[in-house]
Amino acid sequence: MFDIAKRLHAWLLAPLLAAPAGAAAQQVDYSVVQVNEESGLDLTCVTTDNDYVCMPQVKRRGGQVDWYSNRIIDVSPDGRSLAYISARGGTTNIFVKDITRQGSSVQRTNRSAVVDFAYSPDGQYICFSEKSGAYNQIYRTAAQGSYVCRQITNSNADFSPAYSSDMTMIFFARQENNGVSIWSYNPDENFLANYSKGMNPCPVPGGKTLLCARLNAEGRGEIWRIDYETGVEECILASPRHSFTTPTLSPDGQWILVVGSSVLMNGTQQYANTDIYAVRADGTRLTQLTYHAADDLSPVWSRDGSQVYFISQRGSATAAANVWRMTFTPR
Repeated sequence: MFDIAKRLHAWLLAPLLAAPAGAAAQQVDYSVVQVNEESGLDLTCVTTDNDYVCMPQVKRRGGQVDWYSNRIIDVSPDGRSLAYISARGGTTNIFVKDITRQGSSVQRTNRSAVVDFAYSPDGQYICFSEKSGAYNQIYRTAAQGSYVCRQITNSNADFSPAYSSDMTMIFFARQENNGVSIWSYNPDENFLANYSKGMNPCPVPGGKTLLCARLNAEGRGEIWRIDYETGVEECILASPRHSFTTPTLSPDGQWILVVGSSVLMNGTQQYANTDIYAVRADGTRLTQLTYHAADDLSPVWSRDGSQVYFISQRGSATAAANVWRMTFTPR
């Protein structure tokens, strides 16, 4: 990643959907579904081009890759529904598809510019952030039924909302002049709290800890575990060659999914890429799961932890983004 701390606010105010830029697009055959290194994966495309799934922006410069790290897909707690952000009619909104049967998607929000979102642990709510002028604001709406929204924050650059497992707090990231930090909001007490620098908060169930991404001095993303009760902070994943964001803990608490940078070689030519990785919760056994030259982003677990959903342009000659599902077999 490069200069993301300086440019994150600008990215939040830019469209999520991005077409491949000329030089990069010419190097990639997006129509290929699977490459040799992925031969053990059982890959299934869950959406269609007519679902207009948003593709998070990816930018390449000088052999480096930078990407939009916010979560823009999620699976409902009962495992039946896949929610994703779709770009239609000049707006971006959350749509929900029943993944237990074939059928069309149902629009879940009626907003202008939804940026990212997450289900609540009980499946009753969806928290999301929306771009509004110079700000990003957090809202909560019902997972089914009414479009009515409760505004959680205002007049700030807030994004990546995620409920604590007991639903007493909504964590989110806030961009300020001195960088990005993790905050929480208590819906019952209407109380805001600030914890530590970082983005992409992922609360750990049953405790007072969370995972987040944080940039080091060289601008590479690292994965940290923060105990927000004691203040103890621990870096659990860092690399001199890779950047990591978007930590997502498996249902059994044993594995963490992340988006990571990678480098593909075409003869002597290098191509900076984004792929899906898994790492044990203690930071060991880092495993690269995807290797396709298309960008793979925004991974989430199935509710039983046996599969991973993610966004990719693979399998599309026109580089259209879709949600894909792959098996997860611990190595």
